[in-house]
Amino acid sequence: MIEQNNPLLCDLETGLCEIPDASEKVVANEEVNSLEKPIKVLYYTDPICSSCWGIEPQLRKLKLEYGSYIDIEYRMGGLLADWSYNSGGISKASDVAHHWDEVSLHYDMPIDGDVWLEDPLDSSYPPSIAFKAAQMQDEQLAISFLREIREMVFLQKKNIGKWENLEAAAEKVGLDLRKFKIDFEGKAKALFEEDLVLGRQLGVRGFPSLFFLDGQGNTEFVYGTKAYAFYEIAVLKLAPEAKKSAYKRNWEALFAKYPTLTVKEFAELSGNGRAEAEEVLGVLTTQGKLVKQTTKNGSLWRRKTAERER
Repeated sequence: MIEQNNPLLCDLETGLCEIPDASEKVVANEEVNSLEKPIKVLYYTDPICSSCWGIEPQLRKLKLEYGSYIDIEYRMGGLLADWSYNSGGISKASDVAHHWDEVSLHYDMPIDGDVWLEDPLDSSYPPSIAFKAAQMQDEQLAISFLREIREMVFLQKKNIGKWENLEAAAEKVGLDLRKFKIDFEGKAKALFEEDLVLGRQLGVRGFPSLFFLDGQGNTEFVYGTKAYAFYEIAVLKLAPEAKKSAYKRNWEALFAKYPTLTVKEFAELSGNGRAEAEEVLGVLTTQGKLVKQTTKNGSLWRRKTAERER
């Protein structure tokens, strides 16, 4: 068994990608100022965190059902600085390829680990800094950008550490490319460092880490990839009065909100079983209403003229 000293070799039991040598102490001391909604969620993640890709269905549902009660603030955690710390059996990117294939099957979310054989990343810092640059323009566009680069690395086997791929993603979601480049090379680096510092103060040791905070200093913490109920319970503990928002579960409405969906996401959001969800998506593809992108470990569907998530 491979020693778990590589942050990209996530623990399938805990649903966690851990930072090497990180503290296990969790201290939720983040100040919550001027809350516009009852609950603020600090979400520590990383563009190449496979366990974070695994909770996309749950997070998307949480936004639909409790979006009027929560604001999710995305923070970058710095999963892979470089390969210099590795020792023992893990010393190069190719060691991760097979594990990502296993993670894909475990979470039922499409991931092609061959990116680590064909065009491996040296670090997750460049895409993390790029996300901060996107955030400087628009929070929702930044979320769309993060989704885009995740689809690039997990499904398209593209190295999102390369500027040309980051720039292509930025253009696709509608960011101002000139400002994006200036911010990427400038202030975004300092903002990323601020995320890392706060993460250390909070005791973040892996991803996904979600801190649910209210205005009275109360905190709920969900660590690792968990079922939807864990995230819902965290909301209800802090805001017992919270009521689920009803949302349309038909395919048109779901793809209008989230222009790309995996079968796991579609099943979670529509309330269908997995087999039924896949059948519906198959029929819509045959009818020419959706386009299916297939990988060796699953598929992604999109509307033919889909705009990015807003």
